[in-house]
Amino acid sequence: PPGRKVLIVYAHQEPKSLNGSLKRVAVEELSKQGCSVTVSDLYAMQFEPRATRNDIVGCLHNSEEFNYGVETWEAYKRGGLSNDLIEEQKKVKEADLLIFQFPLYWFSMPAIMKGWMDRVLVQGFAHEFPNCYDSGLLQNKLALFSFTTGGSKEIYTKGGISGDIRYLLWPMQHGIMHFCGVRVLAPHICFAPEYVSEEEREEMLIAWAQRLKTLWKEEPINCSPEWYFE
Repeated sequence: PPGRKVLIVYAHQEPKSLNGSLKRVAVEELSKQGCSVTVSDLYAMQFEPRATRNDIVGCLHNSEEFNYGVETWEAYKRGGLSNDLIEEQKKVKEADLLIFQFPLYWFSMPAIMKGWMDRVLVQGFAHEFPNCYDSGLLQNKLALFSFTTGGSKEIYTKGGISGDIRYLLWPMQHGIMHFCGVRVLAPHICFAPEYVSEEEREEMLIAWAQRLKTLWKEEPINCSPEWYFE
């Protein structure tokens, strides 16, 4: 609906890739609906994935012994995080929906995107025990993981060699997003695009555009362990 804000966190090196096209389709379709869409193109931004001392501006809370979690928490409270983090947190704060667009690497997201999670979702900003899971600090937001795989759909089933695709989604959807209070929409998975015809890749883009048309009507998935491991 008009006025909704969407942040697409995108991790692919090549704009002409299927991931690049999926990102482009999302920008076009959601903009057409009157949403305002922001893209964090992590490779183009040369986003720093490493969690280091450089993420804290000024003096450390404890200069004797460096503890990243404590230091970023303290820095967040006093407005002392590095600019790139403040920038990303602002985008997250404003967004109603977060879309993560990436190719699956080793059963997970690419390092540059994992680094985004590691550095941006700071304690005090995204979670603050006991305010996590249903009471996480990023409530009233939605997230959707849209990704491509190398293996076929059959490989990622309970009886397949790689196991149910939902096993891989557990750390991303439950361990990161749900932990921060974000509600999760069903993932959007394009299986093995490298091994299908040009027509089938075109169909993948059309299917994504179609889904986006009614996305705001969707119900979030159940983020309990049963959903992932049944």
